[in-house]
Amino acid sequence: MTANEDQEMELEALRSIYDGDECFKEISPVSFQFRIGELEDTKAFILDVAWPEMYPEMAPKISLDAFFNNRISAETKHQILSKLEEQVEANMGTAMMYTLFEWAKENQEELMENHKPVVTVANISSSNEMLTTRLAAKKDKKEHLTKAQKRRLISKKGKTVFFLNKNFNN
Repeated sequence: MTANEDQEMELEALRSIYDGDECFKEISPVSFQFRIGELEDTKAFILDVAWPEMYPEMAPKISLDAFFNNRISAETKHQILSKLEEQVEANMGTAMMYTLFEWAKENQEELMENHKPVVTVANISSSNEMLTTRLAAKKDKKEHLTKAQKRRLISKKGKTVFFLNKNFNN
């Protein structure tokens, strides 16, 4: 079988196995995301996997660059990727996505054992600065009246305002 035939067969199998599974997302026929753990779980992470043209003879590209993973330290990400690379090496030449996803699910605790959630203080302070700036901008903003509000204001003040304005225009 050619690499493309292997990919087509594996893609069909993945679609069948993970049909309706919210953890699996097919980005394209050669690119996938798989969430390990529940959304609320602080030790959950998303694997991004892309197949090179010669997959499964070549290793898939695995990354943890999804925004969801921003709370995971670089050290923990490196540890997860190195352990996944070991699994890739052990399965080289075969369809391995199901094997990798299931292995990661079964070993989530071990993969995340050194995980300490990353809290970005810069993001919190910059959010506060943005909020302060927005509030200040709202205070400085002039009140703009709609045409209907202007008409009501004129009618309340009487025709004098209208005539005064008319006299200045002549």
